Amino acid sequence: MCGILACLLSTDDGPEMRARVLALSRRQRHRGPDWSGMFQWKNCFLAHERLAIIDPASGDQPLFNEDKSVSVCVNGEIYNYKALREQILAKHPNKKFATDSDCEVISHLYEDHGEAVAGMLDGMFSFVILDTRDGSFYAARDPIGITSLYIGWGKDGSVWVASEMKCIKDECLKFQQFPPGHYYSSKTMSFTRYYNPQFYLEFEASPPQCPSTPYDAKVLREAFEAAVVKRMMSDVPFGVLLSGGLDSSLVAAIASRAIKSSDSVWGNRLHSFCVGLPGSPDLKAGREVADFLGTDHHEFTFTVQEGIDAISDVIQHIETYDVTTIRASTPMFLMSRKIKALGVKMVLSGEGSDEVFGGYLYFHKAPNREEFFQETVRKVQALYQFDCLRANKSTMAWGVEARVPFLDRQFLNVAMAIDPAEKMINKAEGRMEKYILRKAFDTPENPYLPAHVLWRQKEQFSDGVGYSWIDGLKDHANNVVSDQMLAAAQHRYLDNTPRTKEAYFYRSIFESHFPQKAAADTVPGGPSVACSTATAALWDAAWAGCEDPSGRAVAGVHDSAYEKPAAN
Repeated sequence: MCGILACLLSTDDGPEMRARVLALSRRQRHRGPDWSGMFQWKNCFLAHERLAIIDPASGDQPLFNEDKSVSVCVNGEIYNYKALREQILAKHPNKKFATDSDCEVISHLYEDHGEAVAGMLDGMFSFVILDTRDGSFYAARDPIGITSLYIGWGKDGSVWVASEMKCIKDECLKFQQFPPGHYYSSKTMSFTRYYNPQFYLEFEASPPQCPSTPYDAKVLREAFEAAVVKRMMSDVPFGVLLSGGLDSSLVAAIASRAIKSSDSVWGNRLHSFCVGLPGSPDLKAGREVADFLGTDHHEFTFTVQEGIDAISDVIQHIETYDVTTIRASTPMFLMSRKIKALGVKMVLSGEGSDEVFGGYLYFHKAPNREEFFQETVRKVQALYQFDCLRANKSTMAWGVEARVPFLDRQFLNVAMAIDPAEKMINKAEGRMEKYILRKAFDTPENPYLPAHVLWRQKEQFSDGVGYSWIDGLKDHANNVVSDQMLAAAQHRYLDNTPRTKEAYFYRSIFESHFPQKAAADTVPGGPSVACSTATAALWDAAWAGCEDPSGRAVAGVHDSAYEKPAAN
């Protein structure tokens, strides 16, 4: 991944504006410490901060088509780039590629297919194309929003696109998150959704429809194995984030098998990484899985005070005040710094499984298959605001790229087509959360994981790193936010008013970094917590008004649930 910044249709095309764009791009140089690039055509500027993963020697950006009439800045990885190259060369046998970068195909595809290009890509990406043939531009973001992207509009009529909000917040009267699965064209000055999978169409139908494909363990297992192996494409050292939970352990198991049977220049032993407070559940579980798989395992610990000390930096990097996201981002932020110090640039991670399979503990209360399905689609569509944002920005704060196989386009087609009745949780029948995923990898004759790991109850990342982490955050917020301050929150924060002292604490730090109202508006309303969503409250009235995002707050479901919900 990298950092991109585009200033398009500016009224200023002079050297001062070029210098300004370069200065703004430097705000996200942590995303791409390996090289910086700039291309200017008249009053349009493309800037790039590169993290070199594929073709580190010659893949600097911006990239161009053969006659350099089409330029592109890309953040991400295109996994089907070799097949796309073959397709291009079959049509244009004399075509010359300037680099071995996976991203160069985008400029050549745009020549042939125009605005259909985004839908042809299999990967995680956000990019801006500048077409000097007619002065048009085109920007797009991957289907789920794994890569971060923002768009804004300046008072002079300029359009700004950037990987991080901090690059454009001072230049734009209005800015927002770029919607996933969409492209924006200067020809219409509007967004178009290009990603329209079957499960979206079923979700949006009137009346809503429900998938009905029978569950096939082999099909699901092979689809996920392909998604993991696809993401091992790298010209630099890589590893896997391993908390010892189901999702990260499955990713690690598949990657470990694949690397042992490959001729990778990085050897045949996978590196794995885990973070937690001393004695935390994740450290113990991660170590056990690493021993089983035979990975080269690295454990990192932090104290509650070290985490609290990092909160301001975390919020400045992840650009949100959402409680759950900050809780989970902080350990990931600290771990990523250690990972980068070891010389690793890319990691595989397990985000997305809970949304696809209904793994959050409140799904225990789903009343029927239709509502279960509807909620999984809503969760997938919101990933870019929460878990994808966390995984992308917490790691890229230190120039480490996180790849998420559970959000593979082909895997989603398989997993979201399964009859949701198969995903529903029924303790009486022994069907716990994510039962069908666990069952698909329950192969005793050739086990992927120890049985008790495969069937371990879900922990939210912020819980698993150590229960005292969340308790410590609450205690700190109680000490720095008075009752009077919280009572007056509705007057200070008119939109998305914080309802707990912890939320108030994060919001005040966010405001110190991003005082613009448009910045606050990029964060969705209310906490991203399972137990306080409207859906959860409808499924179980006992959860109405619950403000605690921890999985332990789900009384009667989590094995370590609080006896009483905490007030702050």
